[in-house]
Amino acid sequence: MDEWCTWFGEGLTSLDDEPKSGHPKTSTNEENTTQVDKLIKCDRRMKIGEIALKLKISKNAVYEIVHDNLGYLKVSVRWVPKMLTEDHKLQRVEIPQRLLLRCQQVNGDKNMTHIGVGPGGDF
Repeated sequence: MDEWCTWFGEGLTSLDDEPKSGHPKTSTNEENTTQVDKLIKCDRRMKIGEIALKLKISKNAVYEIVHDNLGYLKVSVRWVPKMLTEDHKLQRVEIPQRLLLRCQQVNGDKNMTHIGVGPGGDF
């Protein structure tokens, strides 16, 4: 708090950060992002360390590209996109509708009381 009072006393009127000096980010550029995406799409089991070795960039840079830029999550031992595709969204609607229709055919009403799933069943 004392620092702020001193800064305002010296004429500082903005609370925004000053531009930072230093080396700009080079490893998380568009080219590396594209290469990482291609590698993951070819082998979804590829580890961050393996990607870093192939592209000769740091593991931290690969992690940032995979999580922040591409939006992938590690599920089990595979990288998968966070976002559902249109096909996935359609399936999430169609499957319950088919299940409800099947239940109505079995029970003859709209109350879902039981569904028999046996050999050859599609659910």
